[in-house]
Amino acid sequence: MLSKPGSTKDTRHFVVNIAGSGLSYNTGDSLGIFASNRESEVNEIISLLGANEEEMVTPLRATSPVNLRLALMSGLDLDGPTRKTVEVFAAKVTDQAQKAQLEALLAPEAKEELGEFLYQRNFVDFLAEYPTAKFSPQEYVVMLRRLMPRLYSIASSPKVFPDEVHLTVAVVRYTTNQRDRVGVCSSFMADRVSENITPVPVFVSHSHFGPPEDGSKDCVMVGPGTGIAPFRAFVQDRVASKASGRNWVFLGDQKKATDYLYEEEWTEYLAQHHVTRLDHAWSRDQLMKIYVQDRMRENAAEIWSWIKGGSYFYVCGDAKRMAKDVDAALHGIIAVEGGMDSATATEYIKQMKKDKRYQRDVY
Repeated sequence: MLSKPGSTKDTRHFVVNIAGSGLSYNTGDSLGIFASNRESEVNEIISLLGANEEEMVTPLRATSPVNLRLALMSGLDLDGPTRKTVEVFAAKVTDQAQKAQLEALLAPEAKEELGEFLYQRNFVDFLAEYPTAKFSPQEYVVMLRRLMPRLYSIASSPKVFPDEVHLTVAVVRYTTNQRDRVGVCSSFMADRVSENITPVPVFVSHSHFGPPEDGSKDCVMVGPGTGIAPFRAFVQDRVASKASGRNWVFLGDQKKATDYLYEEEWTEYLAQHHVTRLDHAWSRDQLMKIYVQDRMRENAAEIWSWIKGGSYFYVCGDAKRMAKDVDAALHGIIAVEGGMDSATATEYIKQMKKDKRYQRDVY
């Protein structure tokens, strides 16, 4: 457990043993994991369908039939109903009030209400809330997408851990529509995998993302939350290879006391001068929220000095907000500190990307 008592998060360190598997990885790669769904949710769906779990079904794009339980446990995604789901249930339901409700959600002017309605529900909710909509198992499974593997940035270097893959995973748990929800793969690792089960199917997803081949190059690494995972691997790799380039790490989360991932390791790296600079952004430790992009702006002149000197710049983590905010901060720093207008700064960053000096692993 990486999160400490009192944290609002459940972030964990997982170790996957790949000895004898034939798998190998590079620093910066990701691990793909094939998860299974919660048995309780599968049982409820089978019960609501009034189906025999052994009945054979053929999901969309499947090459051969499988029994219903197996399809629901590991073949199909039980999350993420769509507008099409509402259309199908509206056509099937015989309760006129419920039919009218669903049809109203399909009106062009109800786009926002439909989005909120779908966000609050998984497929099991539709069966529970609209019992007059009857489906055969085959009719039901063709509404569901394939359950895809989840990718996690690897938090270890093969130079240090050749037979292990380390992962930094925030276990997703939340409530919508008065139901407890989970992230399929994160809860699979936290709740449904034990050391004694049959090996979990995994694969290595090789990436463009990785430390510079030239160990003399400096690295600036920005990875708040679980985005710190690959940079733990980067520093391991550069220490093991005796890289002479400097390492500057930006990390952070909500609270230092409860959410400082790998605190002891980072403190030791800093003490041993394997990390030249370590900047923290704890968003909830003061009235004004502070994020990694704020720490970047506070150190704008020094960041520009590193970049102008040939440093590589890396970002890992949330694509929707953090990565965009960090990118905007980087543009601003290069423009102001480099004495460039916006267009010239944009071209400068484009060249950094072409030279692989600006790399992102975002999700």
